[in-house]
Amino acid sequence: MVIDPICGMSVDEATALRVERDGHAFFFCSAGCRSRFLEQPLPVKPLAGPAAPTIYTCPMHPEVLQDHPGACPKCGMALEPKAGAAHPAEDGDAELRDMTRRFWIGAALAVPVFLLAMAHLVPGLGSGSWVDGPFSRWAQFALTAPVVGWAGWPFFVRGWRSLRSGHLNMFTLIAIGVGAAFGFSAVAMFMPGLFPHAMRHDGMIPIYFEAAAVIVVLVLLGQVLELRARSRTGSAITALLNLAPPTARQVAPGGDHVVPLDQVRVGDWLRVVPGDRVPVDGVVVEGHSSVEESMLTGEPLPVEKSVGAAVTGGTVNGTGSFVMKAERIGSDTLLGRIVGMVAEAQRSRAPIQGLADRVAGIFVPTVLAVSVVTFICWLWLGPEPRLAHALINAVAVLIIACPCALGLATPMSIMVGVGRGAQVGVLMKNAEALERLETVTTLVVDKTGTLTEGKPALQDVVPCNGFAPDDLLRLAAALERGSEHPLAAAVVQGAQTRHLELGPVRDFRSVTAGGVSGTVSDRTVLVGKPAFLRAEGVNGLEALEATGAKLQEDGRTVLFVAVDGKPAGILAVADPIKATTPDAIRELHALGVKLVMLTGDNRRTAAVVAKTLDIDAVEAEIEPAGKAAHVQQLRAAGQRVAMAGDGVNDAPALSAADVGIAMGTGTEVAMHSAGITLVRGDLRGIGQAIRLSRATMRNIRQNLFFAFVYNAVGIPVAAGLLYPFFGLLLSPMIAGAAMSLSSVSVIANALRLQRTRL
Repeated sequence: MVIDPICGMSVDEATALRVERDGHAFFFCSAGCRSRFLEQPLPVKPLAGPAAPTIYTCPMHPEVLQDHPGACPKCGMALEPKAGAAHPAEDGDAELRDMTRRFWIGAALAVPVFLLAMAHLVPGLGSGSWVDGPFSRWAQFALTAPVVGWAGWPFFVRGWRSLRSGHLNMFTLIAIGVGAAFGFSAVAMFMPGLFPHAMRHDGMIPIYFEAAAVIVVLVLLGQVLELRARSRTGSAITALLNLAPPTARQVAPGGDHVVPLDQVRVGDWLRVVPGDRVPVDGVVVEGHSSVEESMLTGEPLPVEKSVGAAVTGGTVNGTGSFVMKAERIGSDTLLGRIVGMVAEAQRSRAPIQGLADRVAGIFVPTVLAVSVVTFICWLWLGPEPRLAHALINAVAVLIIACPCALGLATPMSIMVGVGRGAQVGVLMKNAEALERLETVTTLVVDKTGTLTEGKPALQDVVPCNGFAPDDLLRLAAALERGSEHPLAAAVVQGAQTRHLELGPVRDFRSVTAGGVSGTVSDRTVLVGKPAFLRAEGVNGLEALEATGAKLQEDGRTVLFVAVDGKPAGILAVADPIKATTPDAIRELHALGVKLVMLTGDNRRTAAVVAKTLDIDAVEAEIEPAGKAAHVQQLRAAGQRVAMAGDGVNDAPALSAADVGIAMGTGTEVAMHSAGITLVRGDLRGIGQAIRLSRATMRNIRQNLFFAFVYNAVGIPVAAGLLYPFFGLLLSPMIAGAAMSLSSVSVIANALRLQRTRL
């Protein structure tokens, strides 16, 4: 197999259209692609590599995976391409096209069968005329046979597989029910002598071809509607995939080459022209432009990009042009990771689905037993013709009890809910995180990078003991250059702004939640908290602490500096609060969530921030291990805890919480430790995630309630419970319609989540 360079489809080299250009062979799926290639003014690289296989899975049983389309061996539903597959639309439409064709042909044949069967109810025709004669009966048989044998054939195949594998499912019931109705009628046609005289009506055995034909058509209609609705549940993935352009302009010595996106390699230089989408993640190496990054930040204003600036695949270039170097491609790009995370979450199973699974495990055998009991009771106690009544009611029980609605209730809501979250930048790692978030009562947040911008800036340099401000800053910045802490970056940036020359450092040492030490210009330098300096043998910090306290009351973070064992001064750093944080906190309070701030910062600084933002509780000067311990204490006290953070030091607490929430602007470690990632790094996303969780779980409960009530009411009615009181029986045709519509209604209810206001 090779790849068409125009549309990217996999084609068979032996049968595809072929064109030779510049010594290379190109293959095409159609004459249209071949014509577009010949009209292409730019040279195109040949694509002769093997195409990646599409993996198919079941929406109800994500553990079922295979490399070809078919039916799920457990539930019998049509497998669909995993989200992110190369051509999900084309592959996913095949089953829908097949079922649609079977439905229309089956319906065209079933309608005259139904009319012939019901003709005796038309005034003036009555019984005993041609409507009950051999012509009508043979016509019904001739028309029904292809409906059952061809249009309904997939149901019999899936039903037989379910019996062989022991995984009884909805198609088990459909195959038995339709087979019984058609088989009984066929035997009555060809071997009427097998039936007792009491079963005859006007000298002939009743037939039920119309029931078999109409049931098949109604089930096919349900399958068509269901497949169409299921395709809509993947609209979020499709929208994300469409953000990436299909091709890229590869810069080469002989000129630019237009290549499919999957042919781009790390290190390639790519040209992005005005209006194009950035193809992959990378860095600008030439040119200047503005890029609209609303898919990441939610902000419509474009961001200026010049040499050295990072660009993200899927964002939209403005009026400028630039050349970029590809650094992350395919699934490693931010967009690829988002698609992968959403796809994985949509296929995951929520704990609440365990209830549906346990019920479904015993449901089909129970329905078969109820159908047998119904048949026996009607055969024993029912009115004449007893056998006909017994058969029809037993079939009605089988048809109406198909558990498709029960099985679809949870996975359809999860798929739509996870996709809706992706549209607003709330990425669920799995369905369990989505379910747990509903019951969260306490949100624990880190300060730096979560409540604040995470980009602290140096504000004050206060020297003592004869040190000049620039000398103090030079020594401290040289040492902090070896630290990855945001405060250290602020100190280094402050020194660079003042154009200070930073010397080399020897014997660098970092103490977690304490500070750093080392030798700069043959002088021993310490930078950190007072407790760290005292532990290193520095005394006489009282005066500096008094000065630092005043700065901390203004919300600034203070770093203490000692040189050669003596106090040298303090550095004050301020990290501005995000503009969206106050609104986000008010929103979370309105949702009934209590906020607790955990930070390694000074108590005075933390208290000022907490008071400004109306945070319910604050714990300061906490080490990373202490954050995780505090989260565990809250859980032990009966709280359902979510933890939001963005740094490596937050990872233990994110893992310890009921639900970890990582800011997308933070570190990879934080994202891997969390169950939810906010792509835009905006705290308001937590409120959106909570509302989404509550809406999704409410939707699941509605679906499960409907499915349970539907079967609880439908099965007794189909069995004939109302007949002794009202003389009412449920036709198998009506049972088939109700069964199909129940599945469609569950999916339609799940699709309402796409319109949920977050």
